[in-house]
Amino acid sequence: MAESESNPTRAFVIGHPIGHSRSPLIHGYWLRLAGLPGSYQPVEVAPAELPVFIRALKDGSSGFAGGNVTIPHKEAVLDLVDEADPVAREIGAANTLWCENGRVMATNTDSHGFSANLDHQAPGWDTGRTAVILGAGGASRAIIHALLSRGFSTVHVVNRTETRARALVEAFGPRLQAHAMAELPVLLRGADLFVNTTSLGMDGYAVPEIDFTVMNPQALVTDIVYVPLETPILAMARRQGLKTVDGLGMLLHQAAPGFEKWFGTRPEVTPDLRRLIIADMEAHT
Repeated sequence: MAESESNPTRAFVIGHPIGHSRSPLIHGYWLRLAGLPGSYQPVEVAPAELPVFIRALKDGSSGFAGGNVTIPHKEAVLDLVDEADPVAREIGAANTLWCENGRVMATNTDSHGFSANLDHQAPGWDTGRTAVILGAGGASRAIIHALLSRGFSTVHVVNRTETRARALVEAFGPRLQAHAMAELPVLLRGADLFVNTTSLGMDGYAVPEIDFTVMNPQALVTDIVYVPLETPILAMARRQGLKTVDGLGMLLHQAAPGFEKWFGTRPEVTPDLRRLIIADMEAHT
């Protein structure tokens, strides 16, 4: 959606709470870099207020061209928009909305963000065929979508509660296998990719020792958590000689498709943007 000086495009990020979001910093950077007069602002929306907010987006009274959706609205918003694309439906959540011919459309760019981050930081990561995902929460669904889209033939989902992992297997099909945590050491043998989608190590508790050295020698270990930038799991893998990629790039790359939808130009994820977000993270630790 293009904009003009007289009628600049406005975009949003909604969540509850929303003060923690770094999306305004990212999109504000791109707006300044492109010299565009638009705006991107955080809006606190409680769950009970979500239908009202989406109605205002539909009828134009909100003044927004679209925006991002974060916790806890990613799933609920699917039932309120006019149309969600196949990616959002497969993942079961939406994080990006835009208005098109009087209708509110939805997609999920987390799968794209995950893949684009690894494309940039570890080219060739998708030549592997076996992946191990730790965690079976909502964030895992976008990662699974990305891995299946890139041709991984076997995806092991490991979770403390095996029944949650089984639910993902039922949703995504035969290339997935569900496992309990006790099976992790065996599953890592020869694996090409390990992805942590949990907050393990972030809650003050020690991370259990994981032997990553049994993985494929060219294997990659990544984490979708990005605060801290090097999580305990990434630090462990690095000490064992494995290549690692942090999760900050996923946050940056998932933002680009939405910016293009609202402001009409595709932004780049640059080292300067990464430094800006890291500086903000360090300022708030």
